[in-house]
Amino acid sequence: MQLLPAELRASIPPLYSQENVPLRDRVVHAKFFFPAGNWTWFVTEGEDGEGDFRMFGYVIGFEEEWGYFSLNELQDICVNGFRIERDIYFEAGSFEEVLARFRKEHGA
Repeated sequence: MQLLPAELRASIPPLYSQENVPLRDRVVHAKFFFPAGNWTWFVTEGEDGEGDFRMFGYVIGFEEEWGYFSLNELQDICVNGFRIERDIYFEAGSFEEVLARFRKEHGA
């Protein structure tokens, strides 16, 4: 699976473009997850640079926090043959809506 196809990459706004938008209203454009664990990445912004695609978004892992991550980092993760996947059924929406859907799906 291609983690970030060209069409999706083109739809993600540049870094800092939602900086003045309240967190709950920021649009989440993509969701990545680790199928053998509880890690999830919600992408709100991103841009090409230095041979990578750097992204900003909300990460649920050991903690839940906003932060930066890159396509190369996600592609390099491999644990016991499991790799990061993109949720191909993900529907973009405000962070508030996306997080509510996520919590409902995970019984939280």
